Amino acid sequence: MSDIEHYFSIHNRSWDCLGEISAQEKQARIDLATCYRLSAKMQWDDGIYTHISAVVPGEPQTYLINQFGLRFEEVTPFNLVKVDVLGNILNGAGPVNISGFAIHGAIHTARSDAMCVFHLHNEAGIAVSAQAKGLLPLSQHAMRFYHDLAYHPYQGLALSAIEQSELIANLGNKKAALLRNHGSLVCGFTIAQAFYLMHTLDKACNIQLKISDLDQVHFPNNSICTQTYEQLCADGDAEGQIEWPAFQRYLINSFY
Repeated sequence: MSDIEHYFSIHNRSWDCLGEISAQEKQARIDLATCYRLSAKMQWDDGIYTHISAVVPGEPQTYLINQFGLRFEEVTPFNLVKVDVLGNILNGAGPVNISGFAIHGAIHTARSDAMCVFHLHNEAGIAVSAQAKGLLPLSQHAMRFYHDLAYHPYQGLALSAIEQSELIANLGNKKAALLRNHGSLVCGFTIAQAFYLMHTLDKACNIQLKISDLDQVHFPNNSICTQTYEQLCADGDAEGQIEWPAFQRYLINSFY
């Protein structure tokens, strides 16, 4: 049993409660639950709202998401719910926030590389999304998104089919987006990459908010920003893999 499995074993649940699942699904459940717990520690949660979803390995158009009504720190590998692309429950105890999953389902369907979709109402992300110029290249963290950040205008609470199409078009092939006046969004090829990207984006937004006068700042030139972006993306979809065990240890060690 790995250290992170032992961390979740405090819930005294058997994997048998989920029926027959693959080793790959088991690992995805552990990683996704870890992602929820870490997000809670980062104070990224918003009560029982916002979601992180992940594709079930080997099961196309099948996803894991949190049970609606639980706070992020309550999520475990055992109470994650398996759903189809419309949010219909395939395994686990509901309910599922169908309107909340609308963003996730649309992106998962449109983007084969979006194995994990991370949507938050984190305060720093909302604040920067509301600024007219959006995220500026004021830090190395922000430069990770120099050519990899989309914007989507606010259109109310409900995500209609029309807005789903507009969101997909605005996102394009980018890994991250700021949803104006709403929050942040990240697509990862792995759960580890998605968490790493959200952590970097949130830090970039927090740094920007600490600068009181954005008209009196130094900006690196465009070529340096592009060079830095390319350097930071050099690991491709392996991005975040080296950092992930350290984040796991942070979660485990905070328990003791």
